Parts: sequence; structure tokens; C-alpha cells
Amino acid sequence: MATSTIFYPGQLRTVMTHLQSGNEVITDAPTDNHGKGEAFAPTDLVATGLGSCMLTVMGIKADSLGISMDGARVSISKHMGTAPRRIVQIDVAVVLPDTIEAEHRSILELVGTTCPVAKSLHPDLIQNITFQYQ
Repeated sequence: MATSTIFYPGQLRTVMTHLQSGNEVITDAPTDNHGKGEAFAPTDLVATGLGSCMLTVMGIKADSLGISMDGARVSISKHMGTAPRRIVQIDVAVVLPDTIEAEHRSILELVGTTCPVAKSLHPDLIQNITFQYQ
């Protein structure tokens, strides 16, 4: 069964539909690659997907440990290479509540850094991941 469909209405834009929920996401080519930059670029979604996946699996683990990650957030910075044009580095800054005990921090960090997206990205892509508790 298909996960999604993607429609190209023109002008370097796509409309992606998640079939199970009907939710839509729009992408545009970035301004540095002939686009309008009015929405996420496909490469933005790859980089952002890493952070989202990390928080998701960490949240699952936190729930199983009986702890709260409410208020956690991630900031993503994507770095592009030119020959060939591809993502060469993703900086991930994870901020978690400082109420998380030290014994659980290393567990959550390991779960986050080994999430399915992290393990699916090419090994040449640098994943610069930092964790901060506040």
C-alpha cells in the first residue's frame, strides 16, 4: 500500500499527500536553486525529518521510562555541497527539559542518534548532533 502521493502543479512546487491522514505538505525549490523558497525544499524535509524522527523515538522511549519530554525542541541547520549538489551536513541541536535525570539522558541520546532516519542517511553525510538540557 502506498504511503503518499505527490503532485507537481508547476513552478518547481510539489504537493505531497499523506494517504492515511489526508494531510498535505507543499515543497518549493529553494531560492538558491531557481525556486521561490515559499515552502520547505525537499532537502529541508530530509534534514527536518531527522530531527522529527529523533524526537519521536526519544518520546516513545521516554514514555516507556515513565518520564516527560514535554517541551523538547530541535533546531536544524542544513549544509549543501555543490559537486554534486547534495546535503553534506545536518546540524541538530536538541534541547530537552532539565528535569530529565542523568540516568535517563544517555539512554534518550542513544535512542535519538540511532533513529531510523539517522540510520537511513548516507554515511558520508555528517550528522552533527548536540544535546542541551534546560
